[in-house]
Amino acid sequence: MRSLVMTAAATLLAGTAFAMSANAGEVPKGAAHNIVLVHGAFVDQTSWQPVADILTAKGYKVTLVENPLTSLADDVAATKKALAAQNGPTVLVGHSWGGVVITEAGNDPKVKSLVFVSAFAPDVGESLASLSKSGPATDGAKSIHPDDKGNLYLDQKTFPEFVAPELPLKIAEKLAANQLPLNHTAFEAPVDTAAWHVKPSYFVISTKDRVNAPEAQRMMAARIKAKVTEVPGSHASLVVFPKEVAAVIEKAALAK
Repeated sequence: MRSLVMTAAATLLAGTAFAMSANAGEVPKGAAHNIVLVHGAFVDQTSWQPVADILTAKGYKVTLVENPLTSLADDVAATKKALAAQNGPTVLVGHSWGGVVITEAGNDPKVKSLVFVSAFAPDVGESLASLSKSGPATDGAKSIHPDDKGNLYLDQKTFPEFVAPELPLKIAEKLAANQLPLNHTAFEAPVDTAAWHVKPSYFVISTKDRVNAPEAQRMMAARIKAKVTEVPGSHASLVVFPKEVAAVIEKAALAK
């Protein structure tokens, strides 16, 4: 899937050079050097590649977590394994479903701050399912259906329109056809800890998101007292606006 994501990013950013500062390749003094990126449902870790490339070029050590998407516990375990491999303070970042994962896994003492990108931020006892019911219903959420094994998928026909309308249609269609399912038990599992209660938090709100309603994102961001950045993008903002997302992660790396 990496080639699909990078092709999409290259198409969207064609003719635009990344603006690197004079200190490119040197992490600012006092910043966390480690960034751990947790992907959402239906995609793999390469959805973070455009952001990871920007941060790596600036000198950060970036780790992409490969969530199995088989259960909340399994995804949290994969994230904790990645955190255990870090040497020093770390920024933990989650997109979409990944927000649930970092909420549960983020109490690790190495985690300096949390970043939620078009993400869900449950409180103790809440699940992705309960959050989805409490917020405005979206076209994207309505298009999620289980197969005969209980695995959840987004409808392939509506995926390009509801999830990634900015991407070239052929690429969005390929992403839809190559989805990674989320087991229904993950969707229904409540978190038993909420790291945002004790960690500085940042939130990138996607104002054109048709999966996780912008109104719901704003509600969650306010509840966790996050520092907010809004981008005029869809649920795929991490690919469409990688520079803006990377900039928020850099701010989180400097959190006190």
